[in-house]
Amino acid sequence: MKLGAELKAFETRIGHQFKNTALLSRAVTHSSMSSSTRSDNQRMEFLGDRVLGLVISEALYVTDMEAAEGQLAPRFNALVRKETCADVAREIGLGEVLRLGRSEMISGGRRKQALLGDAMEAIIAAVYLDAGYDVARDFVLRFWKTRIEGVEEDARDPKTALQEWAQARRMSPPKYIETARSGPDHAPVFTISARLESGVEALATAGSKRQAEQAAAKALLSELEKTS
Repeated sequence: MKLGAELKAFETRIGHQFKNTALLSRAVTHSSMSSSTRSDNQRMEFLGDRVLGLVISEALYVTDMEAAEGQLAPRFNALVRKETCADVAREIGLGEVLRLGRSEMISGGRRKQALLGDAMEAIIAAVYLDAGYDVARDFVLRFWKTRIEGVEEDARDPKTALQEWAQARRMSPPKYIETARSGPDHAPVFTISARLESGVEALATAGSKRQAEQAAAKALLSELEKTS
């Protein structure tokens, strides 16, 4: 199977030339483009997620031999979550080569975090199936190296950290309230308030509710640290 110019350029960007080019073609095909003659990347997402998890687990284990399981787990979660995969996808221009159905294209699918994260996992699976685990591990480490080195010792996501802060003080879990929504339907912008039962709150705005909630929780934690 011959690749078009865009996918050939993508191979160059990621530093892997596929022996089985059909794997790459499938990895960039979203379910909105699947048909009886064209497979999508959903099964590859499943496999890529497991390959990524093993590579990151091994890397964290080797990088910090003194860390306990309780320290490694939140770092692992920070490195394999969809947001991180989507960040890598943006770095390598994955969105530019995705094959999307018309509805997904109209709704801004090339920028959607969940879609990019899933596609990144599919690319990892494609490399693994094409060349084996060692090559897939090197591929992952090439793009996750600085993230592994820079992951915080306490890498809990802000929502988890805020909930634990509240629990430690016998408070109810934080509430996340959508206070505003703007932008077109295909690219909405959400403003979320993270609020404690004491009335203390912080606002944040982002392109998805999840991102806005995390940002609001982070902002509230920052405020709480200043007053504690």
